[in-house]
Amino acid sequence: MVGARATSTKARRRSDAAPGLLWHAAWAFAVAATTGGLAIQGMLPPGPELLALAAGGLAAMLGALLSLMGRPGQMASVLIWGAAGAAACHLTGGTAGPLAAWCLAPAAAATAFRTRDTLALGAAASLAAAAVSALDAILLPLPTAAPALAPWLGLLSLGTVALGFAVGLVGFQGAAQRDVRRRERAEEVLALLDGQPMLLALVERSGRVLHAAGAAIAGQTPDHLATRSLGHLVADEDLPLLATALHTAARDGKASVYVIPADDGEGSLEITLRVAGPDRLVAAVRDAHDQALRERRLEAERVTAEQQNAGKSRFLANMSHELRTPLNAIMGFSDIMRQRLFGPLGDRYAEYAELIHESGTHLLELINDVLDMSKIEAERFELSIETFDARDAVSAVLRLMRGQADRSGVNLRGVLPIGPLYADADKRAVKQIALNLISNALKFTPRGGSVTVTVQGAGDMLELVVADTGVGIAQDDLHRLGRPYEQAGDAEQRAAGSGLGLSLVRAFARLHGGDMTVESAVGEGTTVTIRMPVLSALIEEPLRRKG
Repeated sequence: MVGARATSTKARRRSDAAPGLLWHAAWAFAVAATTGGLAIQGMLPPGPELLALAAGGLAAMLGALLSLMGRPGQMASVLIWGAAGAAACHLTGGTAGPLAAWCLAPAAAATAFRTRDTLALGAAASLAAAAVSALDAILLPLPTAAPALAPWLGLLSLGTVALGFAVGLVGFQGAAQRDVRRRERAEEVLALLDGQPMLLALVERSGRVLHAAGAAIAGQTPDHLATRSLGHLVADEDLPLLATALHTAARDGKASVYVIPADDGEGSLEITLRVAGPDRLVAAVRDAHDQALRERRLEAERVTAEQQNAGKSRFLANMSHELRTPLNAIMGFSDIMRQRLFGPLGDRYAEYAELIHESGTHLLELINDVLDMSKIEAERFELSIETFDARDAVSAVLRLMRGQADRSGVNLRGVLPIGPLYADADKRAVKQIALNLISNALKFTPRGGSVTVTVQGAGDMLELVVADTGVGIAQDDLHRLGRPYEQAGDAEQRAAGSGLGLSLVRAFARLHGGDMTVESAVGEGTTVTIRMPVLSALIEEPLRRKG
């Protein structure tokens, strides 16, 4: 944008300098043509007349060069014309000579440049040249032009000076018309700004309003706001949001924020900021009550929430080592005390050591679940793919959970194929899936119930099914299962878990290209099915029961 403005300014300057440049070129051509014609006719011997013409031609060439240098060059050119006009008059008889009109050359040049600030200088230089020529005629014996040359020199001086004034007057007339058009367009733009439904303001980086136009927003008219700041539009509790947006726009070039207006706690304003130059911003403020803007605000809030959630997940993923290390130490030392490795321990202390170890184990499992979910949400969880027998992974979990099932009075059984099920997957993740599903089923299955774990394959699809005869899940709660930290059931059932078990199961299944389905009804138990396309070789043989 800045480059385009600079290019436009340069182009405009070249366009403004063109008439003056053309006039100087025409002057130089006229002088050269007159000099050449008279010389060919033998009417221009070396003498004062030739020097006078040389002064006029030199001034034309210098003026052409200086006119390309902008305003300072043009003003210098006007002064050169004053000196050249006085010299030419002096060499041809002063104010009574044929080149007396050249005393007006500075004014003609200033007019040809079409710049008002050079006109005063041109008039002063012309007056000075005429005064000097008049004094020369009074005080000094001046050379006079040959009678045969006088008409030609007079015609040349009048023609060149008249051409300069004509070019300038035409230019000034065009400039006046352009000024009228500019004023009309400016008035149209101002009317458009005042009539549009937003409030537009030119503000400093601090938020102070320099100029404003448009509609009244939050009880503030543009004229009233022009002496205040954007903060007067915003409720006090949202002023930090506005300050952050101003800082972001100054740093990044643009920013947008939704805030509560100062006069309406139920309303909403959208403020869009763009950089408009050094330490300047353009602010567009609109009422966000309409549906489209409300949807944009909700979308912005959703993106902000997702960014905050991603930041939380990244933080927890980075805290993995810091959280696990002290817990491992607590569990290790409590295990040493529990096993009395360094000697006998009182019964009460032994009981405390047992409780510390159990609590530490439970807390470590919970932290592991939270950290795994955080890594998955932060897209930092990497699967460690290997080939293994899926039966072995599930069997290991069944052996691990057997003790818990016996203590709960629940019959835990596994139904696995006789032949191997070779899977290309993350073995730890598969074990975690089975562990979470079986643990959940045991928690919500009453004494005397049963939990059945079935592993089977079809093509490349590994299927793990965990069915229980527990309390079941209401239909209204089914859609929430599998979301992080979501739980189903009454308060007592929710207190039994963290809400991460099924969400981790679903996340691990999807990382392997599969998914999880849940079927349940209150009082009729629950069946959770995991299907993942990870089988590399499948040997289909009759199923065998593992009691």
